[in-house]
Amino acid sequence: MMNRRELLILPLAAGTLAADGFTPVFDGRSLAGWTVEQGPESAFYVKDGAIVIHPGSNSPTWLRSEREYENFELQGEVFIEGWANSGIFLHAPKHGRPTGCGMKINIFQKKDSPPLAESMGAIFPVVAPLQVNVRNKGEWNQFHVRLSWPEFKLWMNGKLVQDLKLDAHPELRHRLRKGYLGLESLSYPVRYRGLAVKTLPATDTQTSLYAAPADLSQWRTTEPEWMEKSQWETLGSTLRGEGLGYLATKEHFRNFDLEMYVRPSRHSNGGVYFRCPGGVKGDHYEIQVHDVEGAVYPTGSLYGIRRARWWPLEPEQWFLLQMHVEGGHCVVRVDGETVVDYRGLTNLSAGPIALQAHQTGKWIEYKEIRVRRLPDAK
Repeated sequence: MMNRRELLILPLAAGTLAADGFTPVFDGRSLAGWTVEQGPESAFYVKDGAIVIHPGSNSPTWLRSEREYENFELQGEVFIEGWANSGIFLHAPKHGRPTGCGMKINIFQKKDSPPLAESMGAIFPVVAPLQVNVRNKGEWNQFHVRLSWPEFKLWMNGKLVQDLKLDAHPELRHRLRKGYLGLESLSYPVRYRGLAVKTLPATDTQTSLYAAPADLSQWRTTEPEWMEKSQWETLGSTLRGEGLGYLATKEHFRNFDLEMYVRPSRHSNGGVYFRCPGGVKGDHYEIQVHDVEGAVYPTGSLYGIRRARWWPLEPEQWFLLQMHVEGGHCVVRVDGETVVDYRGLTNLSAGPIALQAHQTGKWIEYKEIRVRRLPDAK
């Protein structure tokens, strides 16, 4: 009899429904339902019922699922022979770094003892596996993921190698809770097959503040104090601000997680205001958007209080901006990297969240703006 810390994974026939509610996400014949990101189309191809990584794919390149997942189980197999390195992305972002914004299960051929944060089955490069269970001599390795926030479990070849409470981990608790599945190319000829997913009940309380189709019903759009000389356009899924002014939510927030994709024009100046109940002229905090390395307060800074650790961004490219505000604590993440972790907020008043346009002739675009209310501290 199988004990509770082991799991048997059976190969799936392509194009069929698996037992226990699993649905194949790879048909065994094509890359239908998948998109190559950050690299050439030739980076991934299908042969003998498996997804194969081409060794000349110019890593880092990755293969992204067609849809996003929140809570789910994922199973499949990966073939390892000789030196092999790859990754399985969970909750990967639409734009930016899958490893930092979501999570990466590392695929590596070495039988490390003791396990390391880069070993087979690690949440790379943050959490080492409980044990390394890899077949590396030209063999298929079975994997099974169960992610139901905050619980995360991973089995490799039937052995439990990760058993985590994600909300208890100082780094993982701020990662995306919904995103894409992905396979990473590091230019080694790794193969995957039998990929199947079972969707689990949603647990996230996150809600949308702006998404496609364009909808400004949750924002103030007529008050001169906020709008001033700024112009805001709704361009489908994108919200674009120019000039000098703000766009503020009608609702007030005290403790929250906020995430959005941001695309600023080169060297533009703007930001995100919060805890400003009396308007932007009164007490408030601001997270800066300013892509100048030598600036006193570059992108991600808690303006006037804490300079962000500089994190290079590609000019005029989308990046993920995340904020965690709880009591006196503020965490800011830029493209999956924590750039501010500050515990000295003194203004604890609820207020609107406001997007700032702060430079004539420059623009900043925002999309997929989502907020998760957090309970007030007892």
